[in-house]
Amino acid sequence: MISDTIDRPARGGVGRAALFVRQHAIIIVAVLLFLIPTFYRMATQAWSTEAGAHAPIVLATGVWLLSQGDFSTASSLGKDRRTTAGFWFFIALEVIALAAYTFSRAYDFLSVEAAAAYGAVLAIAAAFIGLAPLRRNAFPLFYLCFLIPLPGWVIDRTTAPLQQFISYSATSLLQMFDYPVMRSGVTIYIAQYQLLVEQACSGMNSIIGLISVTLFYIYILHRSSWRYAALLVLLILPIAIFANFIRVVVLILLTYHYGDAVAQGFLHNTAGIALFAMALFMMIAIDALLQRTLFRKGSPA
Repeated sequence: MISDTIDRPARGGVGRAALFVRQHAIIIVAVLLFLIPTFYRMATQAWSTEAGAHAPIVLATGVWLLSQGDFSTASSLGKDRRTTAGFWFFIALEVIALAAYTFSRAYDFLSVEAAAAYGAVLAIAAAFIGLAPLRRNAFPLFYLCFLIPLPGWVIDRTTAPLQQFISYSATSLLQMFDYPVMRSGVTIYIAQYQLLVEQACSGMNSIIGLISVTLFYIYILHRSSWRYAALLVLLILPIAIFANFIRVVVLILLTYHYGDAVAQGFLHNTAGIALFAMALFMMIAIDALLQRTLFRKGSPA
């Protein structure tokens, strides 16, 4: 009875996290010291840009999710298995990850460096606490992958079709309202002005941020219903593209009516923030609508 009373506080999310930190304090401190240079580079080079603006939110919410997770080891049998073949397998993965980390840091490949650092952390965690705790916290660990900046070539290849689609759709819509607008590739001409639909306006940056934040929203509210959660995930991409289509149309209209200085100044960034918020609001509104139509009173959730 006494031991059950003593152990009960540790079963809560904060209690489990505090117990885990006490048991593995030395390893956690070593890992944090190992990650500091990479975190600094990502914060100064990637997270300060529009493509990485979501990273501080992901970091804060990801750490909170991990603090609520269960990293307790299952049994002494699991510990025995971790000290044999499995332990050395993950140590070998750790060595490979550290080699990739050293190479990418020497040649300034930030994306590879961040991915290798994260892989090294996961490998050492699997070696010392086993795979079962990592599987129980699969979503928070996957969610933290959004901290890793994408390589430039991935962004270029992904944004190319989105740039073409959004520029074509925006000019087609405005031509229906007799605006003097035409396009050549991703370059839009309206009156005497020329606009280039860049990566920031093509949807990739907002899609990454919207996916990460929306996945957190879905996980918190709908993780018990994986089919419904999957439906909401499928809606992220069209919502993000639509929001960025609206953004491009707004910037074209600002340029035409108020000049290039206004459109490319403060209102350019404000439009991006406002439309990102609009995309989140659209996801929440669609979620509420689906809840009212698919899960009516008396129907199974």
